[in-house]
Amino acid sequence: MSDSASDCSEPRRSPVTEAEVEALVRGICFKTGPPRFLGVELEWLVHEPRSPRLPVPPALRETAYAAVRALPLSSTVTVEPGGQLELSSAPAASLMECIDSVSADLVAVRAALREAGLALSGLGQEPWHEPTRFLHEPRYDAMETCLDRTGPEGRAMMCSSASVQVCLDAGYEEPGPLGLGRRWQLAHQLGAVLVGAFAHSPIARGRPTGWRSTRQSLWAAMDPGRTSAPPLDGDPRAAWARHVLDAPVMCVRAPSGPWDVPEDLSFRAWTRSDAPPDQEDLDYHQTTLFPPVRPRGHLELRMIDAQPGDDGWIVPLAVTAALFDDPEAAETAYRTVKPLAERTGSLPAPANPLWTTAARSGLADPELREAAVTCFAAAADALPRIGASDAVRQAVAEFTDRYVARGRCPADDVLDGVLDDAFGTGHLLHDTGHPLHDTEHQLHGKDLRP
Repeated sequence: MSDSASDCSEPRRSPVTEAEVEALVRGICFKTGPPRFLGVELEWLVHEPRSPRLPVPPALRETAYAAVRALPLSSTVTVEPGGQLELSSAPAASLMECIDSVSADLVAVRAALREAGLALSGLGQEPWHEPTRFLHEPRYDAMETCLDRTGPEGRAMMCSSASVQVCLDAGYEEPGPLGLGRRWQLAHQLGAVLVGAFAHSPIARGRPTGWRSTRQSLWAAMDPGRTSAPPLDGDPRAAWARHVLDAPVMCVRAPSGPWDVPEDLSFRAWTRSDAPPDQEDLDYHQTTLFPPVRPRGHLELRMIDAQPGDDGWIVPLAVTAALFDDPEAAETAYRTVKPLAERTGSLPAPANPLWTTAARSGLADPELREAAVTCFAAAADALPRIGASDAVRQAVAEFTDRYVARGRCPADDVLDGVLDDAFGTGHLLHDTGHPLHDTEHQLHGKDLRP
């Protein structure tokens, strides 16, 4: 969601043909070689720590975010449509380099926000407030118009969600546990396990929604042409190129005024029109696609909810890095999660039965729990081999003991009534004035009961 784009102020370039689009996508989106770099993108909700249920005044956000932007950070800072704050790390040569760099940036960001009376909150979905847009720009005006056509989920995703996105190299060209094809398959099959293990968004409007990961349920309910994974039974490059061409165009940018939001126009059809797109339009179009795994030269894993606590993000980063970049752990993870594919019903993530179960039940599902136990054990064994510190290894072990081994996830703590880990305060969910176990279980007018 942090993808930025210009307001199309430059003169229009040469149009691209359908064949050129396919060649460009195949050549750019999967850059192969040995896995050397790692990155993370952290989205955070921002609240007043003493009264997190109260909306933050826009003027206060503006002041605080101006102070954050002025900081000398290694990470790139962006603001999401609803005012969520995102830190995107620079590519790091090791797990610890990534963790140390982002941790230092977060210390500085939290200090700047504290001066303004604000704090970061690690939850996958805003638990109290209605989706409210903070940014009013042509891109987000067009996005809202487009997503509203298929339901309220898109606006909630834009304005109320937060995640931990792990970025990994695409891998080697040749087969094997670190090869491109294997890593592409693993990302989608392991994705459901990561959804269930790190689910942390069971509340919206102060009430349980019936999902451990409400955030993931929103992605699954949105336009599948924009949020679904491509078919996995073939070459990843060819499948992704077809997906990009057949995906719906969100908007056509303009140098001034509102952007056009076409209906029922695929990018393929646009290339065949009388006013075809150029390469900048293609680049922008790809930023409007939100599959659970997005190839951007590297692989961007987008399915993990924001985590509780100041450093909760480190655990999914470390576990994911270990399961992808250590050959032994990658092989174990692949063999463990491969049988889960039978539960997808041959449907793409995130709207298939396996991913739906992960979002609704977390690790209460026996098969997801068993797979998570094995994968977390493999990650724990691999962490020393990829240079993880004792503190990181201990954090993973504590998470495993607290959640994975017990078939739980961070959302279960929220449902038990405790939000202090997420907000750094002593606030309890049932202090909101809403019954914690309300039987209505409604989110934006849709029945989300299991």
